[in-house]
Formats: sequence, C-alpha cells, structure tokens
Amino acid sequence: MGSTGESRQPFEPFRIKVVEAIPNPSPERREAALVRAGYNLFGLLSDEIRVDLLTDSGTSAMSDRQWAGLQTGDESYAGSRNFTHFEAVAREITGFPHILPAHQGRAAENLLFSAMVQPGMIVPNNMHFDTTQAHVRHKGGIPQNLAISEAYDPRSEHPFKGDVNLERLQALLDGPDRPRIPLVMVTITNNTGGGQPVSLTNLTAVSAICQAHHVPLYLDMCRWAENAYFIKEREPGMSGLSIGEIGHRIFALADGATMSAKKDGLVNIGGFVATRDAELFDRLKELLILYEGFPTYGGLARRDLEAMAIGLREAMEFDYLAYRVGQVRYLAERLEARGVPIFRPVGGHGVYLDVTRFLDHMDPKELPGQALVVEIYREGGIRTVEIGSIMFGDSEDGSHPPLELVRLAIPRRVYTSSHMEYVAECVGRVYARRKSVRGLRMTHSPERLRHFTARFAPL
Repeated sequence: MGSTGESRQPFEPFRIKVVEAIPNPSPERREAALVRAGYNLFGLLSDEIRVDLLTDSGTSAMSDRQWAGLQTGDESYAGSRNFTHFEAVAREITGFPHILPAHQGRAAENLLFSAMVQPGMIVPNNMHFDTTQAHVRHKGGIPQNLAISEAYDPRSEHPFKGDVNLERLQALLDGPDRPRIPLVMVTITNNTGGGQPVSLTNLTAVSAICQAHHVPLYLDMCRWAENAYFIKEREPGMSGLSIGEIGHRIFALADGATMSAKKDGLVNIGGFVATRDAELFDRLKELLILYEGFPTYGGLARRDLEAMAIGLREAMEFDYLAYRVGQVRYLAERLEARGVPIFRPVGGHGVYLDVTRFLDHMDPKELPGQALVVEIYREGGIRTVEIGSIMFGDSEDGSHPPLELVRLAIPRRVYTSSHMEYVAECVGRVYARRKSVRGLRMTHSPERLRHFTARFAPL
C-alpha cells in the first residue's frame, strides 16, 4: 500500500526500465476482429487488444536478474550448468529429490498422468482446471472434483474455499473404488473456483487420509507462493513464518507435484514435474525423453532454465507477493464500487466476475459467460476468459457447471493501477447496460479443450 496510508493503490516494488506501446484498436476494428475470430477471444491478435487479462500464464514481465540470467545460457544438450542451478533451486523450495523440467505445466501433467493413469481410473482433485481435466480424460481416467460446498458459493467469505471436502475424500477412499485411484491431486490455488487458496490445516488432513489409504498425494503447485501468502495472512499461527517456510510445510505433506512456472516462476515458458518416488521418476524420465527432450533440458532452451531458477526465488519475496495480491484486490475494490458482482473473497491471481448475477436476465443456453467476455472486449478492447459452460460444460448431455464465471487474470509485474482503473471503468459500463447484452450460440465445438478454438455467432 502507499506509504501515507491514504491510497488503496498497491505500491509496485520495482522500477520500470523498458516499456511496450499499448495498442488502441478502434471500435470498428474490435468489431471486425470479433467476427474474424468467431467471437472467441483466443483468436484475437495481440495488436487488437488494449489490456490483456486472458491469462496470468507466461505473461509475466521478467526482472533484470532474469534477463541477465538469459545471457549465461549454457546450451549444452546434456549436463547444462543451468539445469544444475534450476534443479538445486527446485529441490530447495520443494524438498522433492527428483526434478524433471518440462516446457510448461501441461507437459508435466502429460508425463505424470501418462505414467500413473489408466482407463477407468479415478483422479480426485479439489477442482481440476482445464488441461488437468483434459489429460486425465485423455488417458481414459475420470476426473472427480471434491471441493468444499463453500467453493461453489460466490458470495461466501470462507477464507480457504480451495479446501478439499474431507468427508467426501474419506468416503471415496474407503469405498469400493479405492483400487481405481492412482493418486489424489490438490490444486493450489484453486483456479477453477476463483483462485482460492487451500489451508495448511486442510492439506494436512488430506495428506493423512491419503497416507492411511496408501494413495500418493500430488500438488498442482503453479501458484503455490500466492497460496502460501494467503496461509500466512489468514491461517492462525502462520503469520510469523516466511513464504519459504510455509512452502516447506506444504510440500512435506505431498509425494510430488507438477508446476507451470509460467505462474509463480515468473517466466514466459517452463515448468517441471517433481516426485519422491525413484521408480516413478525413472518412468517419467523415459517419457520425457520421448515427448520433451533430454532430462537436463526438458524441451527448453537452457537459458530459460536459468530464468526459471531465478524467477522461482523472486516469486517468494514477500514485498512482491503483497503487491501482487494487492493489485488484484485493488481491481476488485474498483469493480465493487461500481456495483459489479464478483466472486468473493478475492483470490490471488485475478478477479472473477459472477456471471449469474451480472447477466441475470440470460438463460444458461445463451452462453452468458462467453457473451460477457465478448461485450467487455467490445467496450474497451479488454481480453478476458470464460470459466463456465464453455470451458467445463458437458457438450454430450448439455449440462452446465455449478459456477459461471469470467476471469480477469492479471499478468505479474505488467500493468499499473491506472490500467486496473481503466478495466474497472469499462466493466462498470458494461454492467450499467447489462440488459442489452446478447447471447451467443456455438457454431464449432472441438472434442477437447473446446474453449481454445470453438467458434460462436450472436443469437
């Protein structure tokens, strides 16, 4: 926060050395772009966007230390010193002895689920995100979400809405399906449900249940530092611990993890899979050689491994995290001041609009989430993403997920408070004329991960 305490604007703990011009496409160009892209904002070009809140993945601004690290790239095919540095940092943070780099999180998921999931197996999670769910299904598995009931209530102020429903997990592992469960996963923070954190207390209980049933526990740790920040802020007895110390407590409870370092690694590309299981590590290594490259580069330029090693440390800095979470809260406050309904409490990497209340005049069949992202872009050139019926609806039976959200994901160290004010103004104007928003119909629906390439047309 500002030093005087008079401003709610977050204090950026950095100076800006390089700037990039922001495009300002005209309303006419924006409309033409929507038509060309089939009303799917994934199809827009970057110079057709004024503020890009599509994702916080791989969109961070790297630091001077990271850029300097790129110049030390040792591009040896095998045995690069940059891998040695990266491996040491990842081991230090997580405590997992076996680390394999991959080009991003979904590559790490592909390795893990290829090695562990067979057709008919069940993979529990608090809430699967899109690629995690798709990889489970691609291997013939059945993803099952076990988040607590408060996770599905956008107005609940529960501080840890990413928590796993312990009773449901216990019943699942006590039941006849236990032999079909190769692992349990927990996503920190819970991206599907508003970027909400998981408490250390809940994770400890999940770990105990898994150990009692001899089921390995794996984490999707791509936003682990933000989750640790919330534990430090909200969980009793945690305020005196550093982010790293909380991380050690988190990872000590798990058998391994996948990570997209494009989030809490502050890089534009990169990730890894980690495990305590030496036998599984050998299988993962064979798959990595098949899909990604040699185990000491994992599909990455070695200079990117160096940037990832540096970024993993920078993401743990408390001042950075306070600014990071503060900027998200600042946008939320500006939206709520305009009456815009959002998912509460505010999460770690973005603000989620509650579409059901925002567009309460629209039927779910009119795809209100997608209609809202289109309208926000039309209003101000702002790109956001639907997390609802398109991303998680079942196209076979026409069912809709329990949450219909639009995510405004904020890239790390990229935008300032004035950009957030502009976003709030534009979304506020759409909310003021919300009754005029028209629905959409889907004209092209891919079999998997349809939200990336589906096409739509106005009703």
